[in-house]
Amino acid sequence: MIEARHLRVLRAVARTGSFSAAARELGCTQPAVSQQMKALEKTIELPLVVRSGRGVQLSEAGEVLLKHASGILAGLSAAEQEVAAIAGLRAGRVRLVSFPTASSTLVPPAVAQLRGTHPGVRVSLVEAEPPESLAMLRGGECEVALAFRYPDQAPQQPPGHGAGRAARAKAVLAAAETAAAADWSDLVVRPLLDDPLVGLLPPGHPLAGRDEEHPVELAELAGEQWIAGCPQCRGHLVELCAGAGFEPRIDFATDDYPAVVGLVAAGLGVAVLPGLALGAVRRDTVAAVPVHAAGGGPARREVVALTLPDLAEVPAVALMLDRLASVAAAGR
Repeated sequence: MIEARHLRVLRAVARTGSFSAAARELGCTQPAVSQQMKALEKTIELPLVVRSGRGVQLSEAGEVLLKHASGILAGLSAAEQEVAAIAGLRAGRVRLVSFPTASSTLVPPAVAQLRGTHPGVRVSLVEAEPPESLAMLRGGECEVALAFRYPDQAPQQPPGHGAGRAARAKAVLAAAETAAAADWSDLVVRPLLDDPLVGLLPPGHPLAGRDEEHPVELAELAGEQWIAGCPQCRGHLVELCAGAGFEPRIDFATDDYPAVVGLVAAGLGVAVLPGLALGAVRRDTVAAVPVHAAGGGPARREVVALTLPDLAEVPAVALMLDRLASVAAAGR
């Protein structure tokens, strides 16, 4: 009989590419991983991995089993949560996955509120950007994922036949990631807030004095050098600039917001950051100004908390969603 522990080992081996790396991830020994894999292969009577250099990769049978393992483990997680809920939230677990700006702003007060009223509920946090965070949620690796998307972001189109094979492959992958990040149709969506994008300018920049009554139009920054953020944010920046009639010259790209501020402060370019990010960086070295996209209105992103339909009924998960929504509402 296939056991859940066997499926968790299989998933770890597939993710890490070796028995030793899977053992480190699972907090056990390499012989224990090998023993679990042998037991699973004996159960299904087919090999699940093949040697590949110094590591391993899944066989065809292993790929098929892995495809079903994620759903099975997610269902088991939901069952475990419902059983724990019988004790009236005196026990339970909520695993959060969040992108960095939400981790530093929304998550801490929400978790503190939950622990204050239900100290028996264990809450953990790891960071990941969408679409990785959505894959973790669907794969049963967390109960709640904080994510964002840009409402005005259109699917990316692959280059035409004139483009090189590498460029077409890269564009296809980017389009697939954008589609995955935006497709929440199978999930329960809890809206949290609309996060406006804010322009960062070096001190003394001619547009540094703009305010809400006189925002910076994106087209006014067409001749600037740019510092860009995460891949999804970078793609959205390129689309916004295209809508304003220009292609941004991106000289620096970093996921680290303090680094973005440092680069802007040094006069190496301009940037657009989510409003949530401003709470985690020094703002006294740069000028923060409102930015409007082409067509009028502030550029923004939609921040939400996501969970699976089965998990949404689990009291600890529902309570975590309520706390996140309460913190977001208080900060508006």
